[in-house]
Amino acid sequence: MPIQESGEMYLETILYLTKEKGSVRAIDVAEHMGYSKPSVSRAVGLLKNGGYITVDEDGMLVLTSSGREVAEKIYERHTILTEFFVGLGVDRETASDDACKIEHHLSDQTFVAIKQHAENFK
Repeated sequence: MPIQESGEMYLETILYLTKEKGSVRAIDVAEHMGYSKPSVSRAVGLLKNGGYITVDEDGMLVLTSSGREVAEKIYERHTILTEFFVGLGVDRETASDDACKIEHHLSDQTFVAIKQHAENFK
């Protein structure tokens, strides 16, 4: 099942919160993203049915291998694009917001070119 942009955002958030907190519940995702609990609950159900996450007996959200792959891809794009924009002189908050807007729509070819360009200037 192909994943939509909103699903990618949820997976990226679960990955980020897992790295930050160690374990993540739906309420953590809701608070971080500023979404209602019912919206997050619906998304969790869709991601679970799509095979991107599992929910353990304690209600912890766990990325599956396919979920982690998508999340890592989006997280890497967000991180590299943010740093690239900051390097161009954009303030960090705007750079992060802009990275979030384009990370889902950028082709792999363009992203690799930006990544290589950014690495050449480190």
